[in-house]
Amino acid sequence: MAKSTIAISSTTKDAQALFHSLRASYVTTPTNLKIIDLYVLFAIMTALIQICYMAIVGSFPFNSFLSGVLSCVGTAVLAVCLRIQVNKENKEFKDLAPERAFADFVLCNLVLHLVIMNFLG
Repeated sequence: MAKSTIAISSTTKDAQALFHSLRASYVTTPTNLKIIDLYVLFAIMTALIQICYMAIVGSFPFNSFLSGVLSCVGTAVLAVCLRIQVNKENKEFKDLAPERAFADFVLCNLVLHLVIMNFLG
């Protein structure tokens, strides 16, 4: 019994240390990256709400459900790509201007949503 209590408290301390470390390093993250993170979180939460709605109510127009979820997930993926390109610590895209990365993001979102509108019928 004592070993399990020690193991649980050790795991809790490790989790708290990890959470504190992540929070301390996220404080230094630039504001534009935090805004992109919130946008990704919003897109994923919208997809989860649509999935919960489908589980409760049903998926009668399945194309609409699929289009909505794929739109949210695709937008989140494109936003993660934008975050990678805009991040100043990423040396791979150091020559890419943030304006160019945002233009790529907007163009890819336009293509994504044109495909989704076509899928709706």
